[in-house]
Amino acid sequence: MMNNLFSIFDPSTNILNLQINWLSILLSFLFLPYIFWFTPNRHLIIWKFIMLKLHNEFKILLKNNYFKGSTFIFISLFSFIFFNNFLGLFPYIFTSTSHLSLSLSMSIPLWLSFMLYGWLNNHQHMFIHMIPQGTPTILMPFMVMIETISNIIRPSTLAVRLSANMIAGHLLMTLLSNMSSIISSNLIIILIFTQILLLTLESAVTIIQSYVIAILSTLYSNEVN
Repeated sequence: MMNNLFSIFDPSTNILNLQINWLSILLSFLFLPYIFWFTPNRHLIIWKFIMLKLHNEFKILLKNNYFKGSTFIFISLFSFIFFNNFLGLFPYIFTSTSHLSLSLSMSIPLWLSFMLYGWLNNHQHMFIHMIPQGTPTILMPFMVMIETISNIIRPSTLAVRLSANMIAGHLLMTLLSNMSSIISSNLIIILIFTQILLLTLESAVTIIQSYVIAILSTLYSNEVN
């Protein structure tokens, strides 16, 4: 039962041993360059408004470390995760962000680039960051260990947070949909209403998780400068 239940997150659809479900990632790119084949519309205007708001917020978070174009990587990260999360809500479209293989492949290179840049260019600041100001001398070795572990697990926490939230909502919706064959017809209306509420919640989760990952990545980049 559990094996069949979690198999919905397995990209097992294949042709000639090619995992076709992963092609859903490419669908997200179709939503990005609207300006090349669409005239300006309400959707494009709203998206530009969101991008401008994100740019201003990331600019504030980066503070003195902001330079022209530095927010582009975080806006791109938000857009990529958001569209993949959103596409996963449609039937028969593989939710790529529910797999650690994708989320780790995004978080680890990003974290490594921040760490390498920090230790190569601002190693004194990185050492200072290991010990918070006002820490007693006797606690300094423990604080260094704690801060080191905290830095090492950051990409894992980002990846697990994203994948777990995507899996949890989809798994709950799958469990409820499987109940439709065993409950009475009088309860079908309640089940459909519950599914609609869960779908609304998942729509909010897609935006929140994209925003959280982008904000945390911005904060991590600000710490190395």
